[in-house]
Amino acid sequence: MTEPPARPEPERGLAVVLGAGGGLGAALVEALQRPEGATGGHVLALGRSSTPAIDYADEASLHNAAAWVSAHCEAQHTELRLLLVASGFLHGASGQPERSWAHLEPAYLRQVFEVNAIGPALVMKHFLPLLPKTGRCVAGFVSAKVGSIGDNALGGWYGYRASKAALNQLVKTAAIELKRRNPQALCVALHPGTVATALSAPFSKSGLNVRQPAVAADELLSVLAGLDASCSGQLVDYQGKVLPW
Repeated sequence: MTEPPARPEPERGLAVVLGAGGGLGAALVEALQRPEGATGGHVLALGRSSTPAIDYADEASLHNAAAWVSAHCEAQHTELRLLLVASGFLHGASGQPERSWAHLEPAYLRQVFEVNAIGPALVMKHFLPLLPKTGRCVAGFVSAKVGSIGDNALGGWYGYRASKAALNQLVKTAAIELKRRNPQALCVALHPGTVATALSAPFSKSGLNVRQPAVAADELLSVLAGLDASCSGQLVDYQGKVLPW
């Protein structure tokens, strides 16, 4: 009896995580470092304190980091197969999420858009060209369900909602361009749910499904592993559900 042909092994190469200094980013790095991880433990972590460091207010830092990753791939005879952007800003010295239009402040709006939309857009500019032109490769950008315009029934959080909606549009647009370059490439926005990190701590309340970063990281990586190229350009949550724009 003839044995059926073996299923091809998934493409393996290098994983790069941006925003690796945050709670979710660090958990993604830790999960990917396992030998059984998506890239067999071959992962690079980049953030504000890494070497090289990245700063979304300084495009040159992203250019330099991308060049460093490219040189690493060449030296190690590997390819960038998984790019994860886990950075995000919700509250800080520049302000808090707005409950009303009366609370809108330019400083907060500038920072929330810089971190949540402009920075990831520049990541696309400098890192997406590093993805291979053949075979499966994945670019995942951590977004948020509150960035869904169709799902917005409560209002509030003007800046955060708008910046994540902008990120979702950037992901959708990049997915179209990326598909022309490599039909097997996948570019998605990811909603991780409420994760026990400094970003969500002031807003985590009873009744929410708050999960530890390690759990959320495993969930997101599991979802990504189950998606194919037809899912590119979508907003997907940690359970694999496609959310409305």
